[in-house]
Amino acid sequence: MSLRMVRTSLLILAGFTLIVMSAKGVASTTLPPLPNPVLNFLGQEFVTIRGKDFTRYNYQVENLADYPKALFAAAPQLPPCGANTNASRTWVDIYDQRGVRLNGFCALGGPNDLSSIWFALERDVLPPSYVYIEMTDRQTNTKYKSNLADTTM
Repeated sequence: MSLRMVRTSLLILAGFTLIVMSAKGVASTTLPPLPNPVLNFLGQEFVTIRGKDFTRYNYQVENLADYPKALFAAAPQLPPCGANTNASRTWVDIYDQRGVRLNGFCALGGPNDLSSIWFALERDVLPPSYVYIEMTDRQTNTKYKSNLADTTM
């Protein structure tokens, strides 16, 4: 084998090694596949806001520990949530069983905040039978949809 062939082989091997190492670096910055949220009804409470009576329906995501904190990091590089330019990377929306949006959260600070999500209706409005949530990772455009959860115990 000539010296020139050895040099060429070493350069090719070095280039291949750099490609493999950089691919590993990219893979480590992405999240592993995550499970869909498991939504659980916690109960309801009566609240008065600005003189108006509401029923607040409280929920938690049972498997909130399965979601990394990075999913809820401030994401100023993504579109804002109203005037909030530091909205979180992942937004959570609550829908009724027909797909009508009831409430949304765009500034959750971490997975533990999934233990206190809710929607409210005026006190005399009947709630839908079931609701679900969608968590949207705006950085990867990935949606995680929950089960249908009751609105009564």
